[in-house]
Amino acid sequence: MKKFFLSALLIFTVCVVGCAQQKTSSDVNQIPTEVATPENSSQEQSVPQAQPDKDYILAADDLSNLQLDDPTKPVYDKYILWERQEKNLPSVLPKLVPYDAKSVAYLTFDDGPDDKITPQILDILKAENVKATFYVCGNMVETYPDVLKRIFNEGHAIGNHSYNHRYDQIYASPWAFMEQIIQTDNAIKNVIGVRPFIIRAPGGVGMFNGDYWSMIDSCGYVEHDWNALTEDATPAKPNASQQVNNVLKYLGDKPPRSVIILMHSNSDKVETVKALPEIIHFLRDWGYTFGVVTPMTPQPW
Repeated sequence: MKKFFLSALLIFTVCVVGCAQQKTSSDVNQIPTEVATPENSSQEQSVPQAQPDKDYILAADDLSNLQLDDPTKPVYDKYILWERQEKNLPSVLPKLVPYDAKSVAYLTFDDGPDDKITPQILDILKAENVKATFYVCGNMVETYPDVLKRIFNEGHAIGNHSYNHRYDQIYASPWAFMEQIIQTDNAIKNVIGVRPFIIRAPGGVGMFNGDYWSMIDSCGYVEHDWNALTEDATPAKPNASQQVNNVLKYLGDKPPRSVIILMHSNSDKVETVKALPEIIHFLRDWGYTFGVVTPMTPQPW
């Protein structure tokens, strides 16, 4: 029990500084001990086929190797946040200069993985020799671990998209938000042995106030939204042709050098699967290469 308390306390210390909030041990919005302790990550882990340095960058203990100029390799950490605190390792990311590569497109897929749409998307990406970024939910990771392994082993980036995507729970407080991030980190690491630095807030950063940003920075995460989208999660439910036109609409007459495109990879996104090859093809025709989101990816705003 003492170890449980110390592990939780270490996380509370770094996050309290970032949020500039005073919390007490009785606050109902604290990160629960059972989420922040090593026992939650004690499941037997399979050895990933993807290899550090070759397929992805593994952060150094002191985070000194994160200033990169290659936007094609994912970046992961071998430590969960509580582990960094327990080992007295830095949690706050160093100041990083964004990539300066010209005309890079980042295809991003939220809300998975699932066993229907995500594998079809992976098949297309493999056929097109394109890497993408999957912002996954912890409960989906626990349900479909083999699909997460495939995402990882095929060289795509994995980001954290909360545990259950329930706005009423996620945005009850900054503490509730961070609880879901840590819980999802645990789920991801249990499957692939590493965890991401990148996160995406369900609904985007319009859900945040200053306290959320302070906590995210203090806990060493980087949030990326998007500057183009297919609108595949809107009530209009656009078909494949409409999704392609939606992306073209957002890119406009003067497409940005760095474009982050929002799509989804859950079980009703059949039209997204149909639209994806054409989106890849016209981006290539326009001179874009494809990257994966990392802490160095330029912000879309």
